[in-house]
Amino acid sequence: MLKTAAVFSDHMVLQRNKKICVFGEGVTGRQISVILGNDCATTRCREGKWMIYLPEREAEENLNMEISDGEESIRFTDIAVGEVWLAGGQSNMELELKDADEGAELLKEGISESVRFYYTPKLAYKDENYEETFEKSHWEIFDEKNAARWSAVGVFYAREIAKKLNVTVGIIGCNWGGTSASCWMSREMILSGEQTKSYVEEFEASEVIQKPMAEQIKEYQEYQHYQEEWDKKAGKIYETEPMMAFDKVQELIGVCKYPGPMNFANFTRPSGLYETMLKKVMPYTLRGFLYYQGESDEHKPDSYYALFTGLIRQWREDWGDDTLPFLMVQLPMHRYQHDEDTKSWCIIRESQMKAFRTLKNTGIAVIIDCGQFHEIHPKKKRPVGERLALQALCGVYHLISEQEAFGPVYRDFLYRDKGMEITFDYAEGGFTCQGESPSGFELAGEDGIFKEAEADFAGNKIFVHSKEIEEPVMARYLWTNYGEVSVYGANGLPLAPFRTHNFR
Repeated sequence: MLKTAAVFSDHMVLQRNKKICVFGEGVTGRQISVILGNDCATTRCREGKWMIYLPEREAEENLNMEISDGEESIRFTDIAVGEVWLAGGQSNMELELKDADEGAELLKEGISESVRFYYTPKLAYKDENYEETFEKSHWEIFDEKNAARWSAVGVFYAREIAKKLNVTVGIIGCNWGGTSASCWMSREMILSGEQTKSYVEEFEASEVIQKPMAEQIKEYQEYQHYQEEWDKKAGKIYETEPMMAFDKVQELIGVCKYPGPMNFANFTRPSGLYETMLKKVMPYTLRGFLYYQGESDEHKPDSYYALFTGLIRQWREDWGDDTLPFLMVQLPMHRYQHDEDTKSWCIIRESQMKAFRTLKNTGIAVIIDCGQFHEIHPKKKRPVGERLALQALCGVYHLISEQEAFGPVYRDFLYRDKGMEITFDYAEGGFTCQGESPSGFELAGEDGIFKEAEADFAGNKIFVHSKEIEEPVMARYLWTNYGEVSVYGANGLPLAPFRTHNFR
């Protein structure tokens, strides 16, 4: 039986100015032909699979694609050639347009067909309905009903790119709330790193996964039923007392069992969604990746740089292009009211900035000011998408300068006058302060005890000083899971959090 991967459908967006990969399944030995406009390519189906590369094309609309093996044929219509990006990560990439600030306004306003969306089906394991579910998936064009469920970050990003480039932009949503980066990587890649292999080792050491698969599925489904009821009860409590401590909620309605038994039916298991979701859309021809994740790895912050860079390397290898742009979102401010400030999010943010600095063809959207206290799903998604778009317009499309795309980012420092003079990249226009005076700066001496410090602006430098620290050794800014953001560059983008020394 001739078929394409599910990501090929009517209304799809194909990547312009790159060879277009088309792939699927068929009868071994048959010759497969693919026609797109005036272009045609052929290949032989081998071991039930086939893959064809069509020539590069400029941006175009209203194309048809014909696929045939001499016995069967497939036809797709209303195809656009433009820009294609994969939007990966967890719940803040997944958060739907209807739930975001300005989402309802955009849905009513409309974005015509300049943005299209394919949502990779969210399947944790391969059951008897797995292939059928994928076969029902398809690219969607904008209307109020469809777009309400699209990734808000993806939509706000795509809208900006479509406006600036005057082409159709396609977003492939491949994300799931509550997932570690390890969910989106192969077992082999995770095990290849000393700092990351514990993700697999801890999972595989569990006795739970030794049970028959049918029993694992049954246990997970029982958990799902329990958790759905628990979530409903918790939702009613939070409606009336939104700041109630989590421990108190559990006292009232029972234990929260999330994320459930860690077995092969659990969507949070290492490598699971890599196998069940990501592999189903690779290697669809892309311009690059958008990625918003990190919250679910806060329990192992010191491993995140190795894990995250391994994921970037994995995805580029799987798409066969180690230059594919990878645009990441740095985590915003967040802390629940009753949690202590563990600084774990600081380490994740630092790891994300380090990945941007050390890996080529990456970009970083600093959204430190887009968080919400006691809310891990902030609704301000428009600035997230638009700041990702600035990164693409600068580093990928080369239409704007770095000074327009970035807020200030720490470069280096020197000691002087019982303080520290800190120099920043992308700050030629200087700094602005929102509030009475700059806040969030700290200094420490040899004892490593940080004290609040004052900050004076001068060009692209900030002089940090404190009467409590006579001989400063280290400085840091917004080194907290949650705090007030006060310092911005002249272009309105926030100063990225930093520390001058790797000291905890």
